[in-house]
Amino acid sequence: MPDEPARRRYDSLRRTAQAQQTSSEIANAALALFVAKGWAATTVRDVAREAGVSVPTVYAAYGNKTGLTTALIDAADLSADLPRLLAELETANPARQLAAMVGYDRRLFERAGDIIALLREAGRTEPELAQTYRDARARADNAHHQVLAAWPAGALRTDLDMATALDIYAAICNIDVYTELTLERGWSPVRVEQWWTNLLVRELLN
Repeated sequence: MPDEPARRRYDSLRRTAQAQQTSSEIANAALALFVAKGWAATTVRDVAREAGVSVPTVYAAYGNKTGLTTALIDAADLSADLPRLLAELETANPARQLAAMVGYDRRLFERAGDIIALLREAGRTEPELAQTYRDARARADNAHHQVLAAWPAGALRTDLDMATALDIYAAICNIDVYTELTLERGWSPVRVEQWWTNLLVRELLN
């Protein structure tokens, strides 16, 4: 039958789509349980039950609970729209570059703050996840360093060295401040982003 190869190709696409849908359902179930019950109290069996799949299916998709958590972290980075940040960093204006970095962090905290929180919680009992969290913080510091180091001479305040500038950025623009302002104080994410930007411009630029 001449169209049999085409049908087989479509069957392969269907299987791929079904696998992706299953992985997405597992990840969504895991995130909901991690946030509701905590990372330590959630088992792979819980995730499988919530997602409506077998336990071996969860292991096949992600390896184990740590692998699943790492996948959620990768998805969080994507949710903050890294390509947008890279495009906005093309500007030669340090103030606009600061605004771009702050915008990325705000999107990350707004869209994936629960994932960041669960990673920190899980890291208290899982050394591998604690290291994953530290690595993520180090990558953020390194990215900020690359941007600030490329500023023209005289842009950074003359009384600041690079290490102090990075400390100031991290102290101001972080998930704890974001959570306090949005959940406890009723600020909108946009208001937080604007305040962060204005404050960092005053604190870091001449």
